[in-house]
Amino acid sequence: MIIVNDKMQHNYIYERVEAEGANFAADFKPELTPKEMLELGVFEGHYLNDCREEFPASWFENAKLSPLHPDVNCNCFKIKSRLSLSEWQKRGWIYPPDVRGWFQWYCRYYMGRRIPAVDAVQIKRWRAFKRHKAQIEKNCRMLDFECRPKQRQALLQWAYNPFF
Repeated sequence: MIIVNDKMQHNYIYERVEAEGANFAADFKPELTPKEMLELGVFEGHYLNDCREEFPASWFENAKLSPLHPDVNCNCFKIKSRLSLSEWQKRGWIYPPDVRGWFQWYCRYYMGRRIPAVDAVQIKRWRAFKRHKAQIEKNCRMLDFECRPKQRQALLQWAYNPFF
């Protein structure tokens, strides 16, 4: 049992029922692990700073973090590519119990938590995001990382490999 107490959740309890990084839904094949995402640079380095106890310490060893405030220089493509949490809340994109959004869900799912109804919604959202990869493939030359950097950063933040 995992007990979460951080700035945004108090006494949230969940169980890890699968092995770390294993037994994903058949239609969910992320291209990057949470550790790889954090090392490459996501969410301006300011996403999981206050909830590190919930996840493996190894995820944070080489992570690009900015504990005091968001910093676009921590992002892989050095560009802001996200809406604020308040905007996600306003648009109805936050699904309890993951009050921080999709990446928090993915981290918990990766660690073995399963909530079938929530998982189905988040996996559907992840699959829909792949359209951005198709747009880059259609409009950019292979390995031209300066082409559509905002979309590439967004792909990275949804566990898609932006380097193609």
